[in-house]
Amino acid sequence: MGKDFWADIRSISQKVGYTVRGKNVIRVPAIEEIKDVYKKIGLTSSHLVTRENRLTARGKRVVGYFNYRAKVLNTEVEPLLMDVSDARAVFDRLYEELKPKCHIPMNKQKGDKKTPSYFTGIINMLIAANANGADCDYNPRELTTVTRENRPLRTFARWVDGAFPKAVNPVAVWEIKEYYYTTTFGSRVADGVYESLLDVMEMEELREHEGLHVLHYLMVDSHYTWWECGKSYLCRLIDMLNMRYVDEILFGREVVDRLPEIVKEWQKLVR
Repeated sequence: MGKDFWADIRSISQKVGYTVRGKNVIRVPAIEEIKDVYKKIGLTSSHLVTRENRLTARGKRVVGYFNYRAKVLNTEVEPLLMDVSDARAVFDRLYEELKPKCHIPMNKQKGDKKTPSYFTGIINMLIAANANGADCDYNPRELTTVTRENRPLRTFARWVDGAFPKAVNPVAVWEIKEYYYTTTFGSRVADGVYESLLDVMEMEELREHEGLHVLHYLMVDSHYTWWECGKSYLCRLIDMLNMRYVDEILFGREVVDRLPEIVKEWQKLVR
């Protein structure tokens, strides 16, 4: 849908709210709530609701999207999210099975919490196991650059968490949002979402103006952080996905089944 459609989604979401108060579910706004939102901000709702209190064709699309967003998060995403004990079990199983030689970073915790970054390690092991020996930069400490005629065409503003096969002319890049030890959905986590939005808007510009598409993935985990504390940001992630700002978002344990398929697709695109 066009960006004006997403303006409706964001305007309604911010005023009505993303969740049902007192219940652990994503909210779907009612017709009266939609009308009230636009009245409060001094705008018309006539493009969404008729005088007879019926949804217009556009209104049906908007409410249909809210129903879709709630269903996919409530029934599909929430069960996929892991917390640290779940992630540790998956990490240990894959480490024993795959015997990886790829880079597996440690987390930034101290004391007993100082362990491998379980989710990042799971991702790196799965990529290495399915890349058939192809190059992969699991920790590119440089800006992503796309070239033309052996000179830079675009250099993006931020480092990404991984690039295939490397940070110069990648076919795919990804970001990992692994927040097992946070106790609230604080500003650092929120900033991570908005930083990702900067990346994807740069990639959108590259696609629209140069016809070049770098595949872009988000991989996120922590049931407590995202579901218990940050459901509104999960809604924003689903919005980003459907705005075509990212090619795919993998939630928690979904990486185990889906990532091997994705890596095989990447290999076909390497020039």
